[in-house]
Amino acid sequence: MKKFFFFSLLFVFTISCFAQTEKLLIPVPSSLIKQSGNYSLHDNILISVSGENKDVENVALQLSKALAAPTGFKISIRKNITTANIKLKLLVVADTNICDEGYKLSVSQKGIIISANKPGGLFYGTQTLLQLLPKAIENKYAGKNIVWNIPCVEIVDRPRFAWRGLMFDVSRHFFGKQEVKDFIDNMVKYKFNLLHLHLTDDEGWRVEIKSLPNLTKVGAWNVKRIGTFGDFSAPTADEPKDFGGFFTQDDIKEIVQYANDRFVNILPEVDIPGHSLAAITSYPELSCTPGAENYRVRSGEKIMDWHQGGFSALVDNTLCPANENVYPFLDKVFTELAQLFPFEYIHIGGDECAKNFWEKSDAIKQLMQKEGLKTMEEVQSYFEKRVEKIVESKGKKVIGWDEILEGGLAPNAAVMSWRGIKGGIEAAKLGHDVVMSPTTFTYLDYMQGDKVIEPPVYATLRLKTAYSFDPVPEGVDAKFIMGGQANLWTEQVYNTRHMQYMLWPRSLAIAECLWSAKEKKNWSDFSKRVESSFERMDIEHVKYARSMFDPIFEVNRNENKELQIILSTEVEGLDIYYSWDNSNPDLYYPKYATPLSVPKDASMIKVITYRDGKPIGKQIDMPIATLKTRLPKK
Repeated sequence: MKKFFFFSLLFVFTISCFAQTEKLLIPVPSSLIKQSGNYSLHDNILISVSGENKDVENVALQLSKALAAPTGFKISIRKNITTANIKLKLLVVADTNICDEGYKLSVSQKGIIISANKPGGLFYGTQTLLQLLPKAIENKYAGKNIVWNIPCVEIVDRPRFAWRGLMFDVSRHFFGKQEVKDFIDNMVKYKFNLLHLHLTDDEGWRVEIKSLPNLTKVGAWNVKRIGTFGDFSAPTADEPKDFGGFFTQDDIKEIVQYANDRFVNILPEVDIPGHSLAAITSYPELSCTPGAENYRVRSGEKIMDWHQGGFSALVDNTLCPANENVYPFLDKVFTELAQLFPFEYIHIGGDECAKNFWEKSDAIKQLMQKEGLKTMEEVQSYFEKRVEKIVESKGKKVIGWDEILEGGLAPNAAVMSWRGIKGGIEAAKLGHDVVMSPTTFTYLDYMQGDKVIEPPVYATLRLKTAYSFDPVPEGVDAKFIMGGQANLWTEQVYNTRHMQYMLWPRSLAIAECLWSAKEKKNWSDFSKRVESSFERMDIEHVKYARSMFDPIFEVNRNENKELQIILSTEVEGLDIYYSWDNSNPDLYYPKYATPLSVPKDASMIKVITYRDGKPIGKQIDMPIATLKTRLPKK
C-alpha cells in the first residue's frame, strides 16, 4: 500500500512537472518528453563547445552572459569537456529531422546537452533552455536564495517556416541604435529570425547615404508634434525642424553585426514610389509636380484624403516614374544599401501610391504614350520593373508590398501580402515567393482591445485572432510561402514603452504561428503560457497589454427590438461583473450570465473581469450611446 501511495505521488508530481514545463515555452516545441527530476545549476558552471567554430563559441558566450548576471555564478567556456554542465554540440552527421535551425535539448540529472546541425540551431536551443529556468533568469542582478532548477526534458524542435519576421517602423518615429538592439534581444527569445526595418517614409529618411547627403541633412528631421497623428497642424516656416534622427553607416554596420550574432537577418526597406516625401523634400528634382521645392518632411499633418474605396494625395509624395533623375538617385541608394545589408533581399515598398498627381502630369502622359501604358497601375509597374533591375544589379532580390502586383509583377520579385491574403495567393499562383503579413492577423499597430480604452488606431486586432494566423492559405502550394511577418507601424507609437505595449503579447502569438507545427497550436494552452510570460516580462520591466483579460462587447437587438449586450472574454474561466448606476463594479455586483437588456434610463454600463475572486482585467466604462453605434448595419 505504501509503495502504491509513493508511486501515485510520483505520477502526480511528474504530471504536474510536465504541465509546468509545457506552461513555460513559447513557441511550443515539436516534441517534448518530460523526465523525472531536475538539474540544478550551481556556481562554477562549465560550458563546453565542440570543434573549432566561432559561431558556436559566440552562442556559448551569449549563454554565459545570460546566465551570469541573474545567478551571480562564475561561468567558464572550454572546448570538448566531457564533464561540462552544459554541452553545445554540432552534429557531425546532419539530422534531417531538425533542419538547419532545429535543435535537440536534453536535460538530465547529469547535465545539459544541446545539439544541432548548425550554430543557429544551438542558439535557439539556448533560448529554450533559458525559458526552462526560473523566471528570475530575466533579472539583471544576481538573485539570492534562488534554486536554479531546470526540469529534466528531452526536446526535439524545428521551425515550420524559414521566414519568421517582425517589422519595426523607425521612420514615422525614429528609434535609435540601442532601441533596435533591444528590439532584437526581445524578438530572438521567441525564435524570430528576420528584422524588417522600415527606413524611409514621408516622416523621415533614417539611413545615411553618403553620396546623397541631403537625405539625412534635410530628410531626417521634421517639426515635433504631440497628439493624434494625422490631425496635427501643418508646420510653419519658422518652426525648428529638429525632431527625428538617422542611422549613420557605422550604426547600421553595428546593428547588422549585432543581429548576425543572434542569427537575425535584417531586411532594409526603402518605400517607393509613394511614401517618399522625405526624399522629395531633400531632392525636389525627383518630382514631376511644380512647387515640390516648397515641400516639408511630414510631421503628422494630413497629406492624404482617404475615402471609401480609395485615396488621393493632397501633396505629391511620389517619386515620378517619368523623371529620369529618379533612377540614378535610386542606383546610388541601392548601391550603398547593398553594401550595408548582407541579407539577400531589399524591400522596395510599393504600397499606397497615390496617382492623382500622375494623372495630371504631362511627363507621365508622354511616358505612357512612349511605353504603351494604359493605366496608372501599369505606370507603377513600369517603375517597379526598372527598380528591380537596379536592385538585381547590386546582387540583391526584390520584395515589395502586394500593390506591386497591380499592372504586372516584375519577373523575379517576391511579394509581401498585407492587404489580407489575396495578394499572396495571386503571387504564389504566378510562381512567386511570398511572405504573408495580412492586416487581419499581423498588424501590431492595431488596438489590442476595445477602442473606448485603447489609444485610437484604425482597427482592433485581438490576441486570439493573431493566434489563428496561418501563413499557408488553402489551395496554395506551400513551397511558395517563405513564411510570415508581424508589422509594427509607428505613426502613433511615440516611445519605447508604448512600442513594447503594442508588440507584446501579440508577437508571442505570431512567433508560435511561424515556428510551431500547425497541429501543436492550442489557444487555451497558449493563453496560459502567455500569462507565465507576463511574469517574466514584469521582472525584465517590459511593458505589455493585458487585453486578453478584458471584457468583449457585442450588441444586437432582441425580438422586441431592444438593445441587447453580449459579454465575453478571450480567456476561459473569468467572471464578469457589471453595473448600470455609474458606480464601479466588483465581485459583489451582478455577475454576467446571459445577454443583458439596457434599463430604460441607463446611459453607461461598467464592466470588469475577475478570476478566483481577484480583479484581472481593466474596468471598461462603456456608454450606451457608443454601443448603439456598433449595432449591425441592416
